[in-house]
Amino acid sequence: MNYFTGFYPSVRVDSAGDGVVSQGGGAILTSMAKGSGLAAGLSEALEPWRKPFATHEPGKILTDLALSLATGGDCVSDVDRLRNQPEVYGLVASDPTISRLFTTLSQVKSAKALAAINSARAAARAHVWTQAGKDSPLHGVSDENPLVVDLDASLLNSHSEKEDARPTWKKGFGFHPLMSFIVHGLDGTGEPLAVLLRPGNSGSNTVSEHIQVVKDSVKQLPKGYRSGRKIMIRTDSAGGTHGFLDWLSARHRNFSYSVGFPIHGAVADVLPLVPKEGWSKAYDSDGFERDGAWVADITGMLNLSSWPAGMRVIVGKEVPHVGAQLRITDIDGHRYTAIATNQKKGQLSVLEVRHRLRARCEDRIRNAKDTGLANLPFHVFAGNELWCHVVMLAAEIMAWTQMVALTGTKARVWEPKKLRARLFEIGGRIAIHARRTTLHLAATAPEVQLLLKGMKRVAALSPP
Repeated sequence: MNYFTGFYPSVRVDSAGDGVVSQGGGAILTSMAKGSGLAAGLSEALEPWRKPFATHEPGKILTDLALSLATGGDCVSDVDRLRNQPEVYGLVASDPTISRLFTTLSQVKSAKALAAINSARAAARAHVWTQAGKDSPLHGVSDENPLVVDLDASLLNSHSEKEDARPTWKKGFGFHPLMSFIVHGLDGTGEPLAVLLRPGNSGSNTVSEHIQVVKDSVKQLPKGYRSGRKIMIRTDSAGGTHGFLDWLSARHRNFSYSVGFPIHGAVADVLPLVPKEGWSKAYDSDGFERDGAWVADITGMLNLSSWPAGMRVIVGKEVPHVGAQLRITDIDGHRYTAIATNQKKGQLSVLEVRHRLRARCEDRIRNAKDTGLANLPFHVFAGNELWCHVVMLAAEIMAWTQMVALTGTKARVWEPKKLRARLFEIGGRIAIHARRTTLHLAATAPEVQLLLKGMKRVAALSPP
């Protein structure tokens, strides 16, 4: 007996389909690229590198690459997924044309080209945030509720001898980029601000590189939000260095900060001396008390004269999770962590949980790797630097789309894989009548109404 008979319907297959679009939902991304001003901004910024009589503008080429990554590609040749659907994505450059552009931008002009791209990104970001209103990261920003910029590094493996690829501390081989992301809050995702591509053997706590990433990040923020306590720089213990904190807290910058602080030496010595009444219950991200977790302020028990004025040290302890390994500095069977911050207001538990939410930065990096960052396609280091900026373009186009088009919906927090499966890959059929092109999306797609509502919101964006 054949138990497999009848599992799936028998269908007749041919190639007679006309006007069929397999990624019709990606039209919301092209609308955002236009509505944000990013596409036009990139075209203008990169005009100096356009060849005479060239058919394709450099800005359009980079935007196409970003769209291909946003819709699921992970290498240069994946732009072909757009090339076959010109009714939605327009004319797309050939692979040799893209390669020549990267060669041009990756030569001695690379620094100027990256500066031009970043200028266009900053202008588009300011426009989108203004249009987003109460859904913008700027809504409600104050000294007590700062705009949070997360810094973190990650390893990228290389499977060939690419320029400046080096052995990593995890015994791999490749690169060790340092990235920054703006936080959209618990009800949203986040968007990239800056990336510093580094050889694989680069240190985790190099002060100059942390400073450079913060400088590049601040340039991406709207004017009026580039200094002061309304910005909080958040890092793990790699940022807990004298040089970095001194730079952040300099009078003309005066950033808020919350960084991981190492537990050794004086900090480890005072932990057994914290009185029982000095510990208060820790909170979870929803503001409720966490079972088996406490926080305490040990600033007054330490000599912090060599650290920036106003720095506080807050320690947390919790019952370790099953399988967790305790450090030699952990006592009483609890797992201890510490943070350094210059935030003066707020309950200890609120400050501690605000720092722990930094872990979402790892999600942002994971999503970036799912959007082309995992595969650096070029041999030349400058080419891979440019590729990292294309990845940021793809990530922020998706983030802006969620902020403007999908706010107030479950899709506001969807990660790239789900966005593609539920929205971008909705199929459709092209119909042309009276010189007007219409994309008829599949009526049976579960999220087609969500997509249509979102597209109306994007279409309502005022031109920059």
